[in-house]
Amino acid sequence: MIPGARVALVHDWLTGMRGGERCLEVLCELFPDAPLFTLLHVPGSVTTPIERRRIVTSFVQRLPRASTRYRYYLPTFPLAISRFDLSGYDVIVSMSHCVAKGVRVPPGALHLCYCFSPMRYVWDLSSDYFGPGHGLAARVLGPPIAAALRRWDRRTSGVHRFVAISRHIGDRIRRAYDRSADVIYPPVDVQRFEIADAADDYYLVVGALVPYKRIDLAVGAANRLGRRLVIVGTGPEDARLRALAGPTVSFLGWQPDAEIARLYARCRALIFPAVEDFGITPLEAAAAGRPTLALARGGALETMVGSDVADAPPTAVFFAEQTVDALVEAIERFERAADRFDAKALRARAESFDRPIFKQKLGDYIAARWGEFRARAAC
Repeated sequence: MIPGARVALVHDWLTGMRGGERCLEVLCELFPDAPLFTLLHVPGSVTTPIERRRIVTSFVQRLPRASTRYRYYLPTFPLAISRFDLSGYDVIVSMSHCVAKGVRVPPGALHLCYCFSPMRYVWDLSSDYFGPGHGLAARVLGPPIAAALRRWDRRTSGVHRFVAISRHIGDRIRRAYDRSADVIYPPVDVQRFEIADAADDYYLVVGALVPYKRIDLAVGAANRLGRRLVIVGTGPEDARLRALAGPTVSFLGWQPDAEIARLYARCRALIFPAVEDFGITPLEAAAAGRPTLALARGGALETMVGSDVADAPPTAVFFAEQTVDALVEAIERFERAADRFDAKALRARAESFDRPIFKQKLGDYIAARWGEFRARAAC
């Protein structure tokens, strides 16, 4: 890939296989001998291509109950990431949605950051984590902590080039850091999914149960319409969502990949109510031949084709507002026009984001930037 260069990888934390870890897995395949530096690693929580390399963790690994309560240590993360010693490496590739981009880069090394988002906890979504509805400590201490983290997060001089996961995130990088970003869309592993002969009578949500996902909207819509809703995922919102849920809502916790693929293939549609940075789950649903009911904001607008587009097969029904009323209306609109969605066309859309395409684009990008960096250094 880049002969003669010593490569180090940096990732925020390793606690499960979500969209960011799917991208990291590809990076690990591109650089199988590169060590991986991360704040925290829960052994066995990620796939073999990630687990089998040398993983270097920070002092966060040793803090009490860190494997399940690591988010409570957020104020310590900038210090923890700065303590990694990357001397001797020529190329650092970070995959960052929190602090990985802030790793200290040795003189003469190239740092490329594949950015999932500027730290959402302290920028666009800080009120979701520290605002009304949270405990007294979060409401009192959260705002000054968020302000301090924003000041730290603006320091991006150690990053030579940003790569955003979508144009939406490229815009966020420009607003937060005053930096431009190239765009390489994350992958969907199309081969993990198959199209079922027929759907069952349930809607599906897949994702971490955290505030910004707005899974409460899906619960509220299912309650109002009496529709079956299956929720796959775990997170701090679990208890609150269960308290809101009516008898037609089921919580399955986190599920293995094969079971998630089966659930996609059999659902009526995926519900996607968040302003997402990119949003891998609508493409996974499409790979299984199933459409999405998506909020018309964020990355979904770059990957999904709305039902109101006349000259392309639709892959989604969009709704304009993050309200139960808007989602209820979208469900009813979808049910009136469900026969417009073709499983093969949905899968074809997902294939344009397939994993081999991402791997080729990411590998070519890193090699090109390294070549440019060496040429400038030689001048």
